[in-house]
Amino acid sequence: MHRESPRPRLSLGPILYHWPREQVLEFYAEMLEAPLDVIYLGETVCSKRRLLRPEDYWELAERVVAAGKEAVISTLALIESDGELKTLRRICADERFLVEANDLAALDFLEGRPFVAGHAINLYNQRTLAFLAARGLRRWVMPVELGRDTAADLLRSRPHGVECELFAFGRLPLAYSARCFTAYNRDRQKDDCQFCCGDDPDGLLVATQDGDPFLALNGIQTQSAGTHNLLPALDEVARLGVDLLRISPQSHHTREIVETFSHCLQGELDVETGLARLKEWAPDGLCDGYWSGQAGIAVAGADASRPSGFAAASVRTN
Repeated sequence: MHRESPRPRLSLGPILYHWPREQVLEFYAEMLEAPLDVIYLGETVCSKRRLLRPEDYWELAERVVAAGKEAVISTLALIESDGELKTLRRICADERFLVEANDLAALDFLEGRPFVAGHAINLYNQRTLAFLAARGLRRWVMPVELGRDTAADLLRSRPHGVECELFAFGRLPLAYSARCFTAYNRDRQKDDCQFCCGDDPDGLLVATQDGDPFLALNGIQTQSAGTHNLLPALDEVARLGVDLLRISPQSHHTREIVETFSHCLQGELDVETGLARLKEWAPDGLCDGYWSGQAGIAVAGADASRPSGFAAASVRTN
């Protein structure tokens, strides 16, 4: 008898952008009511963004748990100073919540404890997966540049009890740099950035000389211009045995995006209708190239044209 593959659960990734404190708090209050199974909380991009402290994220995590969801505390993806290392140690020392490690420095502080390996950890093969599992890995988020073939290989040989999570919707976090390109674009030094990344709540779009969307700048993080979307691959990821699909927060329509994925997963909405909705909510069009083994900017079987109402910014890059 044929048995259907279990449907993946939904997670909400950490906010990647610099939003005002009140906006963040209002956002999570809304997300507590959304059909999510896991919510990640914490600053992963820049330690200068201190509008919320670890204590604030721990308090939010308690609310998440009270709402019947799993809370995970996410950590920085690029540790550059003793101060950042000290904060990392402090976050990892709190054992109330699962921690997402986005830099290998976190592993020493999480010795003997279950943890999540974030997308910034270069987990590309079975040997690395087995090594981290022996250190307490409970779940890993596939690096965003990997596709279905690598996912299938890793899932076939994953250690018992280790979950796989895919980045399913959002601008792809492609790279991190010690240099802040958003500040540089404003002719400011990184140490005197005046938090200009907050001017672009979904990142600063970079266009080619022909005006085509290319990348988005988010402080020290470089993102894709297009919004990565795995909604058309729901049946495929279920067959592979993927456990969670991650929705990355954006400044508008995140709840509607989560609900669309949820309705499609439950069979209450067909994928074509869901895809049409997501196109309206993607800041600069959709992409899914990495998943299908193409260039990341590519779109498989979808209209790659940019929706109206979003203009590319002129960005200084040299």
